[in-house]
Amino acid sequence: MQLSPDTLAKPLDHLAMRGADNDPALVLRSGTLTYQGLRSRIALLAAWLASEVPDRGARVASWAAKGELTCLLPLACARAGLVHVPVNPLLKRAQVAHILGDCGSAMLLGTAARLKTLDDSDLPAGCRVFDENAVWAAAEANCGSMGPSSADPDDLAAILYTSGSTGRPKGVMLSHTNMWLGAESVAAYLDMAADDVVLGVLPLSFDYGQNQLLNAWYAGACVVPLDYLFARDVVKACAKHGVTTLAAVPPLWVQLIEADWTAESIAPMRRMTNSGGALTRQVVSELRSLFPEARLFPMYGLTEAFRSTFLDPGLVDKHPTSMGTAIPHAEILVIADNGAVAASGEEGELVHCGPLVAQGYWQDAIRTAERFKSAPSVSRYGGTAVWSGDRVIRDEKGLLYFVGRRDAMIKSAGNRISPQEVEEAALATGLVAEAVALGVKDERLGQAVHLVVRAEPDAMNAETALPGALARDLPNFMQPQTIHWRETMPLNPNGKLDRTALAKEVGA
Repeated sequence: MQLSPDTLAKPLDHLAMRGADNDPALVLRSGTLTYQGLRSRIALLAAWLASEVPDRGARVASWAAKGELTCLLPLACARAGLVHVPVNPLLKRAQVAHILGDCGSAMLLGTAARLKTLDDSDLPAGCRVFDENAVWAAAEANCGSMGPSSADPDDLAAILYTSGSTGRPKGVMLSHTNMWLGAESVAAYLDMAADDVVLGVLPLSFDYGQNQLLNAWYAGACVVPLDYLFARDVVKACAKHGVTTLAAVPPLWVQLIEADWTAESIAPMRRMTNSGGALTRQVVSELRSLFPEARLFPMYGLTEAFRSTFLDPGLVDKHPTSMGTAIPHAEILVIADNGAVAASGEEGELVHCGPLVAQGYWQDAIRTAERFKSAPSVSRYGGTAVWSGDRVIRDEKGLLYFVGRRDAMIKSAGNRISPQEVEEAALATGLVAEAVALGVKDERLGQAVHLVVRAEPDAMNAETALPGALARDLPNFMQPQTIHWRETMPLNPNGKLDRTALAKEVGA
């Protein structure tokens, strides 16, 4: 699939119009939606949303497992002139309440079990709550149908919440343009076709996971959403549905390599994509051996600019650790500390320019100014760029290599985890007086969360009680793998907790 040089973004909901009427678009437990059915259901859902939330630009949040509602909401909200806020279904009450309050959600749609964990104090004023099953009943009773929108592609379409190195999750504002061109770009470099079948194993609350839907529908292909428990569930689904395209993060690839793959599950595979952390040489070698006919696409991205680079599959064997080069619609510059473009082999900061750059963080001017700055003067796009904070090197062939991160963000199993959020949860238990969360290299997770704490002097049974308290208040992927107890915590010359010293102590 080639991109036209004069390609333009369209309103996001127009993605549903690209597939042939009778071709499969979405495989659900209840049956398969053709593209004609997809268009009909989006029109129905959009009409109901517009009748319930008439204010254009209002935020509609979803907190549910993968299903028809969560898959269709990105396009239905866009058609209704609303902003979709997908919430990771693994999050718990405190994190969900923060997101709902921060975005000022007018409506929350979710599974009954999840909704029961919230009370009125967790919801912003006026936020209405609907069980996902009741949504479809109400939409069908409404009997409405809304045609394709004529939204300005620069209008806000979604807010995706992501954790940084400090503070609570921040909402990345994505326009129709960001999401449309992201879908177009990925469909092009993956060479997606209408007969492709994408297995959607990643959370739809992440840009990487949501793009599985969008780039497939851009190409007129079919998506099979899957909430899996074990690696064997993925293998079985690949065989059952003839999956041609599988996207995953490094820890899942490690699990999948160890699974028992059948000829039926391997044969249809055309391509595999990786993001959310770098693949090791060993994992690359094992994937190439297990799927010799499939193309492997290592990729690098950040929610603030969706996706930045990919490595051509033909270069994977010789350059398995490279991030590759810029994806279509992205300009990637490496800027040295002196502000000039870094020379080949010189370390610098990765700066992403172009139309995939998000609109900043929702109602957070301070953190927006820290990350979204003017593009370097050499940029062919100009305007605003994302200064990633990631240190990279470009070799003489133009291939990029990751060096390290400027911030202290923990990246575990494809999740970006804020150390401060883990620390706040520990302190909120009343069992510890001081806490520092660190990421320690882990073969399976990329990084494991380690928590260094000093107990409150008057706390009873703190060491035995803290793990249970954190299990109650934090989602599973944020749970510390190890808790280190200290009688005193080291301080730096400024009187602050010395994170560098603690990192050395625990091997971070």
